[in-house]
Amino acid sequence: MKPVPVTGIRPARDDELAAVAALRWRWVEDNDGPPQGDRAEFVREFAAWARAHAETHRCLVAVRDEQVLGMAFLALTPRVPTPHDFSRICGDVQCVYVVPEARDSGVGGLLIEAILRLASEFGLERVTVHSSDRAIPAYLRHGFSVSKNLLQSVIDGPASRTNS
Repeated sequence: MKPVPVTGIRPARDDELAAVAALRWRWVEDNDGPPQGDRAEFVREFAAWARAHAETHRCLVAVRDEQVLGMAFLALTPRVPTPHDFSRICGDVQCVYVVPEARDSGVGGLLIEAILRLASEFGLERVTVHSSDRAIPAYLRHGFSVSKNLLQSVIDGPASRTNS
């Protein structure tokens, strides 16, 4: 394994949201081919979206010398209260991406660990993830497990044409 090329995992700063957006563009490019549309416009719109959703979608970044090498979002979702708990929250790990040149060096694992620490700080009930095949072993190493009770339905509509 290569040495971990990061100087820190931390919440994304406002001035890093363009770099996070560029990583998201690159993720789509890597998985689905060249995205449609204008990259610069996407970066602007994504950064605006991240600012507008900062309370519900916490973004962490992996950095080396101020360069963003990876990202991960923790989406926070309130759950229906029970008689015992009116403040139930669950989380979903979204948009984990590490640049190819920093993969297989532990950066993804550091992001997963940091997301789980953040989830613990929020007192979340559970954290889910919809993972690529390549990343499943990393999530399993960090305490995720397959649940026989977690099901999904893929909805055939405008929102289903985009990937997570």
